[in-house]
Amino acid sequence: MDNYNIQNLNGLLQVVSQKLGVSPEQLRKELESGKFDSAIKNMSPAEAGKFQQAVKNPQMLDKIMSTPQAKALYQKLTGGK
Repeated sequence: MDNYNIQNLNGLLQVVSQKLGVSPEQLRKELESGKFDSAIKNMSPAEAGKFQQAVKNPQMLDKIMSTPQAKALYQKLTGGK
């Protein structure tokens, strides 16, 4: 993963962790270990299933994150950082 993608991932973790009320470090640990407790506890079963499917497939996640809509959402959430 190049520095641009790592920076995007770290920014996304920061934003998502704030929304979920957990630390970015805790969220990263859960995601890396395959646990998604903090990430999916407030999702509908359908959303949770889609989330788990995307996280388990790095190519799918990269494809999703490279869409113009995802980039625009990321910019909006992070204030252009």
